[in-house]
Amino acid sequence: QVRLVESGGGLVQAGGSLRLSCAASGSIFGMLVMGWYRQAPGKQRELVASITSGSSTNYADSVKGRFTISRDNAKNTAYLQMNSLTPEDTAVYYCHGKLGRAYDYWGQGTQVTVSS
Repeated sequence: QVRLVESGGGLVQAGGSLRLSCAASGSIFGMLVMGWYRQAPGKQRELVASITSGSSTNYADSVKGRFTISRDNAKNTAYLQMNSLTPEDTAVYYCHGKLGRAYDYWGQGTQVTVSS
């Protein structure tokens, strides 16, 4: 029903910036609560940021002031702007969408590597 495809990951030096994009298929994107999760090897997946259909946002304490989640419903795309990156931000970043309480959609993930 909904497919999510992340892009924009890569290798960046500490202090640098990246912008991740999540392109969604289908016609219900505007109804989804969107989120970005990340998972480092051997570690638990964690929620980084979320944004509701009304553009209310929440952030993990570790990224507050550095990351910004946004969405463009006309383009069926969610974004994660990441600034002041540190090696601790290195992980696979996953786009997530939730339709009400019934459906969850996941992207395939994109690698972000921050070098020191």
